[in-house]
Amino acid sequence: MNLIDKVYSMFIIGTEGGGYEKALSHPLGGIIFFTHDIQSKEQFKNLIKNVKKKSSAPLFLSIDQEGGRVERTENIHNGKKYLSARLAYTKGKDFLKKQTEEIAKELKDFGINLNFAPCIDVNTNPKNPIIGERAFSDNPHEVITAENIVIKTYIENGIMPCIKHFPGHGDADSDSHLSLPVIDLPLDIMEKIHIAPFKSAVENGIDMIMAAHLHCKCFDKNTLPASLSKNALTYLRNNLNYNGIIISDDMIMKGVAAYGSIEACIMGIKAGINMFIYRNSTPETISVIESLAKIAQKDNELKNCIEKSYEIISDTKNRKLT
Repeated sequence: MNLIDKVYSMFIIGTEGGGYEKALSHPLGGIIFFTHDIQSKEQFKNLIKNVKKKSSAPLFLSIDQEGGRVERTENIHNGKKYLSARLAYTKGKDFLKKQTEEIAKELKDFGINLNFAPCIDVNTNPKNPIIGERAFSDNPHEVITAENIVIKTYIENGIMPCIKHFPGHGDADSDSHLSLPVIDLPLDIMEKIHIAPFKSAVENGIDMIMAAHLHCKCFDKNTLPASLSKNALTYLRNNLNYNGIIISDDMIMKGVAAYGSIEACIMGIKAGINMFIYRNSTPETISVIESLAKIAQKDNELKNCIEKSYEIISDTKNRKLT
């Protein structure tokens, strides 16, 4: 496997922009699908079949399907909506399990194998503009109870879950799609409340964790998104003993955009990110991937990090997708 192919394996990209078709000639990490990709059940199934046919390697075929306001199948459900994480959990553990089964079976039927869910943030800030009902609760123990049900149910139904948004987006007062939120809590409070659900999921063998584009002062004094923070990601590896895939939130988001696409990816890889999400596959996105491969030829630290990421990704795909 050459270096450029290993870099392609680190990216999950969207269809918008059309560059994904070229990318599929390499062993791409995966494709992420959005509402605009899903116009009817048959059309979406055919899209996934065509993607798989063109792919040179097993793909993470992924989606954000949490329920509530993060639901990508709204075009085909004729007004029926899955409940948000909080509302589903409020209806009881049996209801939460049943709804998760429904989501998992529908995704499996389409050909999806990875869901960027559940959201295991502890929503402690009532003014949080982006999490809110996406969180099961404002209590870490309740979040842990709910996440255990959802994670187990996804795995039992052939869908790989990805928990998010490490180290916890629940205390934010801004939206990382629009700016870089700042979390100003001491580490002991972060551990007790916001990191606790991630610790529990790691202990239960979770295979993928999404890192958030938010600045946690307990990890870095200088402004830096956790997704690019060696301190935050090393904590996840060493303190929580996590050995699965660390994936970034969408790299198009404003919370990380200020660093520049290529520089942000270099920083992320060296900090410990194994995979990146780009919601599109424009020429600019494909250029980022190819530029990273060229830069890594002359940057041994970057190259070594890419090699390690490739091993983790390949191991996970071999266990989960074959």
